[in-house]
Amino acid sequence: MSIHIIPVNRLSPQALQGVIGEFVSRDGTDYGEREVSPETKLRQIKRKLQDGSAVLVFDDETETTNIFAADNPLLKKLKALAETESGKER
Repeated sequence: MSIHIIPVNRLSPQALQGVIGEFVSRDGTDYGEREVSPETKLRQIKRKLQDGSAVLVFDDETETTNIFAADNPLLKKLKALAETESGKER
């Protein structure tokens, strides 16, 4: 398994908008107790990616991109697993 954190400044504005748009359109994406418009969701996530409180993660195995809170414990586990896997390949 190989995951990569993708810096948002490496994507064109159109590509970033597409990734965020796909993410917010997924079923089961929870934004809290109040319903929020898709445009608001897009702005909120873009702001979090730009300020570093969220990160883009690409998984080579599934060829998918996800967005995680920068302090998400799952992200830390994925990073550790990826480092372990890359150590085995050497």
